[in-house]
Amino acid sequence: MKFGIFYELQLPRPWRPDDESRIYHESLDQIELADSLGYDYAWEVEHHFLEEYSHSPAPEVFLAAASQRTKRIRLGHGIVLVPPPFSHPARVAERIAALDIVSDGRVEFGSGESSSRMELEGFGVPREEKRAMWEEAMRCIVGMFRDEPFEHHGKYIDFPSRNVIPKPRQKPHPPLWVACSQRPTIQMAARHGMGALTFDFVDPDEARALVNDYYTLIRGEECQPLGDAVNANLAVVAAFMCTPDDDQAESIRYQMKFFRHALLHYYAPDENHQPGVSDVWAEYNRAPHPFLQAMGSQGCIGSPQFLRQKLRAYEEAGVDQVVFLAQAGQIKHEQIMQSLALFAREVMPEFQEREEQHQERKRALLSQPVA
Repeated sequence: MKFGIFYELQLPRPWRPDDESRIYHESLDQIELADSLGYDYAWEVEHHFLEEYSHSPAPEVFLAAASQRTKRIRLGHGIVLVPPPFSHPARVAERIAALDIVSDGRVEFGSGESSSRMELEGFGVPREEKRAMWEEAMRCIVGMFRDEPFEHHGKYIDFPSRNVIPKPRQKPHPPLWVACSQRPTIQMAARHGMGALTFDFVDPDEARALVNDYYTLIRGEECQPLGDAVNANLAVVAAFMCTPDDDQAESIRYQMKFFRHALLHYYAPDENHQPGVSDVWAEYNRAPHPFLQAMGSQGCIGSPQFLRQKLRAYEEAGVDQVVFLAQAGQIKHEQIMQSLALFAREVMPEFQEREEQHQERKRALLSQPVA
């Protein structure tokens, strides 16, 4: 099983003049450390207008900076918003290819649609058409990676014959992923031959069912790859902090719950954010969302021994990658750095030793016909 780290560039109020700069540079320091410690992936989101929850509207800039401070860690867009009102497919293809070149072929291309009213309405994306926009845009982007020239005349995209350059370093293109928050989306990822980035913080028992669904579909006749290569991988995002003992974990959990509170603030059906006015951190401390009461035991937060047991359960479920969310709430940079180092020293080695066995099991599974 591989390990990634995940960034929203979260910044609760109150804000000081240099806070955004600090968050960016601290996060880059963390990725540089993670690279040196042997972590496999660094994932960065794209979000717009989601104050406090995510200050990351330009992941291609952040990941380009990370590419020059690292040597081996894979650099993941988790995700790019690809419906055309967010970005024209040609601009997405150009940015992904340029990042793949400057990183020496380390890009993972995750894509998605968003379901936040702040983002959809801000860019004029009709909620009922966003999935169709995503699929048409992705088919165009893959074509732009491959064809010389490329031309497309569809419902949402009308693109004349042009050679979109540069082309990605990785052939046929960087691995394709899609953001998945529900079981049907994971099934959709498998049918398209794409990696599934699961963002709903599933526990190991849920993960086992999702893995079974995913691998049954991706190796069957229902899988009609959207790209020119199948990326058979399922990743699970988990709140993370490796602490010397379990007694120190509770204060971290309180900070981590802010992540989910802020997510519910922007993504709930009754979302009522007032741009430039709403104070999400104050709202959380005053009245945390009732749903958070059910989150007490979730996440990979605790001692090395606790994490070892939790991650073995994910490994046994067949998860390919656990992506750690540590930069959340008001957790300090020093805590994250210490946690990354402690985990790499005390927990990661045993899973790295078994990674080839995992890959062998996966190859055998993918070669089996579906009953």
